[in-house]
Order: sequence, then C-alpha cells, then structure tokens
Amino acid sequence: MPTKILKKELDVYLYGMTVWSTLHLLDGLYPESDSYCEITESYNVPGGESGNSALVLAKFGLNVKLDGPFLGMKTKNNILQFYNKWGIDCTGLTYDSTYDGVEDMVLIDKNSRTVFGKFANYFRGPKRWNIPDRETIRRSKIVSIDPFFNEESTLASKFCVEEGKSYITIDCMPDSEIFKNAAAAIISNEFIKNNFPQEDIDSLFKRYTNMSKDLVIFTFGAQEILYGRKGSKVNRFIPYKVHVKSTLGAGDTFRAGVVYGIFKGWDDEKTVKFAAATAASVCTRFPLASNPPSLEEVTYLMNGGLSDIN
Repeated sequence: MPTKILKKELDVYLYGMTVWSTLHLLDGLYPESDSYCEITESYNVPGGESGNSALVLAKFGLNVKLDGPFLGMKTKNNILQFYNKWGIDCTGLTYDSTYDGVEDMVLIDKNSRTVFGKFANYFRGPKRWNIPDRETIRRSKIVSIDPFFNEESTLASKFCVEEGKSYITIDCMPDSEIFKNAAAAIISNEFIKNNFPQEDIDSLFKRYTNMSKDLVIFTFGAQEILYGRKGSKVNRFIPYKVHVKSTLGAGDTFRAGVVYGIFKGWDDEKTVKFAAATAASVCTRFPLASNPPSLEEVTYLMNGGLSDIN
C-alpha cells in the first residue's frame, strides 16, 4: 500500500517511537506469579510515545507528521492504514522488508500497565530509524522529539535550535543537550524511579530547572504534578479525578497536551492544566486508538466538567 501524500501546512513534526501494539485489558489487578487473571478486552492497534501523541494532536485539528522507526513486514500496512485515515502524514517513514517492525504487548489493569517487547534488542541491533528531516523541521511550527534514538534524537534537537523551532521532549537526563534546549521537558515518575531512586524530588526538580532554559514538568500518575522554570517557585497541580478504565497512553497524551499548549502560546499554568485534562480524558477510555478525546471534551474537563466517556 503506498503512503498517502499530504500537501498541508505542517503544524507539528513528531520524531519518535511508533509501534504496533497488542493490548489486553485485565479484569482486576495484575496477577501474582503462578496465578490467573481474566482478559476482558483485546486489541491490535498502533501506539508508542509519538504515535499516541500524533493521534491526539490530529484529533485536536492540527496537521502532524510522524517520523522515526522503520516500518517492517508486520507493521507497515497496519500503521499506514490507521494513520492515513486520520490524515497524519507518514510519508517520511521508511519501509525495511528485512525485519518485522517494532511491536509490543501490553497488559493493563486499573492502576498500571506492563509492557513486553524487544526494545533492548531493537536498539542494540542495526539502526532501523530515520535521520531527522531538517527541511520538515524548518517548515514545522513546533516539534516533538523522543530521546530514544541516541545521536539522531540529539541531532533533531540541534536542527530545531538552528532553525529557531521550539520543541518538546520527555524523559531525559538534566545534563543532556536535548533537555537543555527544550521549550518543555516532561519527566515521568517511571524515569525518575529508574534513574534517581534515592534522590529527593524537590532537589532533583531544582537540578533539572537549573539546567533548563524553559519549562520543566515532573509527572507522578494520579499524584501531584510539579512544574516550573529556573529561578522561579515550584508550581504544583493535582491531576483531575476521573473514572479510570485504562492508564495506557496517559503519559504520551499529556505530552500531546503540552505540545498543543505551547503551539497555542498559552502560559505554563494553562498548558499544564490542559495536558492533565488530556491525559485524564484518555484514562476514561480503552483503547485510545478507537476513541481519542476531542478538544471539546478536554476543554470541558479542564473547565470543571466530568469526563467519563468509555
């Protein structure tokens, strides 16, 4: 199937991970070893940090382009058919017929999601991801970069700086080049636990903001969000309370909300509240790919309404 060619003014260029996912929603909590848990729903859908962000931004009405990992034999047709349906530009994605493509399997309960994949092997093997497209960055209004592609992710951030484009990133070290120049960096609880397990959160947040030129956000699932800038106070925001069906994609779509807020020129407070409302809206449905939240739904929740759409 040929990639659909789109000739639109480009709002957002997303350089990052897109995968083909098998999702299983569990009836109850994730089981202990040597036990049993019923699977209530199963789906095969696209996902990944940038894939999920792209879907939500497209639903919000932005023109977006995806770039990053090569498509493979098992992923090409499914991913292209899905994203083309949403008007997402996939013309930059490369097809490699010598491998299957990037896939994962996710088990989701009410409170968490557990991902199974071959990502370590993927990143140890031959480079099967694109070099970021400088020309696309030049004509984009804003850029989103996943840090996972090593020097290529750093190169994307360099292109943004040289072309004068704001970019948003996630889960990177405070001394990294990709972090220092980001218009916003979102650091998740998972990343903090894995890399700074013993560090005081307030001290760590100060270390991050001291190394950043712009907005830093720490997220902790349903717990309090921290956000701020170098030399300013630490701002705190408690996420919206909703009936949770699945937390899968919440972090990815929080990032989409930040991208949208900065794209619109909002201040930090409105941007974080909108991002939190986007993530909360996603938690009320499963799977995200079948029913991404609309701009109206997210705005309604942010303004005090309830979001409980399955």
